Amino acid sequence: MNAFRQKQPGRITIVVVAIGALIIGFTVLGAIQYARKDDGEAVDHGKMLSEAVYAVDDNTRRCGPGAKPGHAGHSDDEKTSAGIRYMVNTPINYDATIAHPLLMVYAPAGTNRYESERFMSLTQEGTAAGFIVAYADNRRLSPEALEALAEIPGLIEKKWCIDKNRVFLTGHSDGGTIAMGIGFLKGTRHIPAAIAPSAMGIRGEDLKEQSCPNPLPVMIMHSNRDSLFPGYGKEAIQWWATCNGCETASPVQESDGCITYKGCKNNVTTRYCEGTGTHREWPGKNKAIIDFFRNSQNVR
Repeated sequence: MNAFRQKQPGRITIVVVAIGALIIGFTVLGAIQYARKDDGEAVDHGKMLSEAVYAVDDNTRRCGPGAKPGHAGHSDDEKTSAGIRYMVNTPINYDATIAHPLLMVYAPAGTNRYESERFMSLTQEGTAAGFIVAYADNRRLSPEALEALAEIPGLIEKKWCIDKNRVFLTGHSDGGTIAMGIGFLKGTRHIPAAIAPSAMGIRGEDLKEQSCPNPLPVMIMHSNRDSLFPGYGKEAIQWWATCNGCETASPVQESDGCITYKGCKNNVTTRYCEGTGTHREWPGKNKAIIDFFRNSQNVR
């Protein structure tokens, strides 16, 4: 993780810190409100967790019997060495010998893992699709916070049977910024197999100074009414389309309102979905997100 330990802060360090301060400022003023903390723990996971249909063949990656101590269902109060808490949800019929895709969800500013789950509601559809779905508490944006949050997929892999080549990241606002930053920063870009950030706060101008990762499936969701980060999504997808070697001149308009770039290297999907809500609204494209990640599973 040397990319985060520079004596002189690089441009992305300054950008991340500035974005964190901006979002926290809006949160304190009440401009961003995602969920109530007093009812954040009221989720009934017995109703939210789904049963997965396992399709097993000779190519299925496996874990040895008893090799992973994580249990089936809902596991709360997991914690990183930096004290960031997260929770893990498996399919009801979790098989600890089969390597699962991981859907890692990063929280908006000022929210915890419970509120993030209520806000984005990815657990039921994710576990039904065979994903292990994890949510982390928010930490104010900084290089150290990004580094600590990026460690969580590896920590989950130590306890649950995870296919490290099928780690997928999403999140909204702060969480979208984290998911996207992990996807392109040199110290973390090896982690995700695909990313789907929403309402993230990184400008195209900032991305110009970053080197491109290997071709990576990307689905960016951003609203044309996002007054906090106006136009950032369009700027970011242009950078990703160029990095992915796509044909940038004429993206294809899809029936779901998203645009898809064609001719990308390694045939990676590069999509931009523009919504009409405000910054504090989750776009609600949960099925599209799950389908995007499922279709990205064989890219690596």
